[in-house]
Amino acid sequence: MSSFVVRSVRADEWRAAKELRLAALRDPVAHLAFLETYEEAVGRPDSFWQERVQRGAEGATGAQQIIAEGPDGEWVGGLVVLVEEAGTTDWAGFAVEQLQGHIVGVFMLPEHRGCGLTDVMFDAALEWAWEAAGVERVRLIVHQDNARAQRFYRRVGFIPSGVTVPLGGGSDDSELDAELEFVLERELHP
Repeated sequence: MSSFVVRSVRADEWRAAKELRLAALRDPVAHLAFLETYEEAVGRPDSFWQERVQRGAEGATGAQQIIAEGPDGEWVGGLVVLVEEAGTTDWAGFAVEQLQGHIVGVFMLPEHRGCGLTDVMFDAALEWAWEAAGVERVRLIVHQDNARAQRFYRRVGFIPSGVTVPLGGGSDDSELDAELEFVLERELHP
């Protein structure tokens, strides 16, 4: 793992960011982890990817995209931290009550899972959120059936907040898919 670099993306790296996102959307649990499909993403124009990366590139203030880069330059994992301002509404229509970070798009190539790189990416994301963005709370949303992700989030200190985001589309009308909010308060993070 010492030969890997965890860092923020640069604005001109949109092609690599696009390829990593497409790899994430081909993962067997992508339907549980992402609100976008491979078919939707692959059809987006280059301008979409350029703007998306620029918004979260090194030096940006409203978001930061963190990646793990192998010794050969291959991106093997990534995540994004979004800053959510108090008084706004989030993607699900809920009121944002305080300045907070929101981690999205967490992905690691399967052959690199379990080696500690995701922990290092989370450390970098939290450091950016606490120091550069000045948030006091970081959250993430995880599908109720994504047990692997929930185990990891708990292990790195996130706890369920009790907030559930219904997604609809369950296997029958009485069973709704749901996402669970997990949070980490700054004072609880070492």
